[in-house]
Amino acid sequence: MTGSTEPVLVLLHGGGPGVDAASNWASVLPRFEKEFRCIAPDLLGFGTRIGDGGDLHGPIAWARARARQVHELLDDLGLARVHLLGNSAAGGAAGLALLATAPERVERAVVMGGAGTGPAPRTVPFYDVPTKASMRDTLARLVADEGDHTELLDDLADLRWEQALRPGAEKAFRSMFETSDEPPVDPATVPTPVLALHGERDRVGPVEVSARLAAALPCGSLGVVAGAGHWIHVDRPDEFCTRVGEFLTA
Repeated sequence: MTGSTEPVLVLLHGGGPGVDAASNWASVLPRFEKEFRCIAPDLLGFGTRIGDGGDLHGPIAWARARARQVHELLDDLGLARVHLLGNSAAGGAAGLALLATAPERVERAVVMGGAGTGPAPRTVPFYDVPTKASMRDTLARLVADEGDHTELLDDLADLRWEQALRPGAEKAFRSMFETSDEPPVDPATVPTPVLALHGERDRVGPVEVSARLAAALPCGSLGVVAGAGHWIHVDRPDEFCTRVGEFLTA
């Protein structure tokens, strides 16, 4: 980092239909901004970068392309070394890919929900039935108890339904779930200290996914957040911010 001693945190959002960085991190960004200089880009294939994925196919190709995107962003901003927070199969997977290819750029990292290392979903979320009701159901599955977040889920369903139907969004999203013969990132090649956080009540993937990832990482550790679903930062924002902050500044 140049010109400042303030620690930098790069936040990489999740990979649900219609997601963008601003809506993904809204529940926790104000708190993180008290401790870090925060950078939260829209990843390739989402938000302002829907049309920027080129002809990518499969989760590994997308993860590597997003890792290059983040690497180039750090170069553009003159940031030599940062902390990283990666959410699930988009941000988490991109984060692992960056750690595998340019570990010198990341001091410490937190990944959430298995970071895309679990089994692929049986069906592509939302797009087979692209209605507002389907989007609302898709989002409800990401929290432990949708009754605790009724207003938030209603608002997000409206926003993300509109964004998911923008030109090019469906094509990009479906291509992320195509099978690939390329090998996944080998966690054993990642030297960076990594905390793998998982919600105890995650309905997208079981805690065992993050447990396996943490065990495979040379400097990995597992954190299970009681009562939280896949969206740990929404279900348990205070505990989430505390755990992330303590790990990154240890």
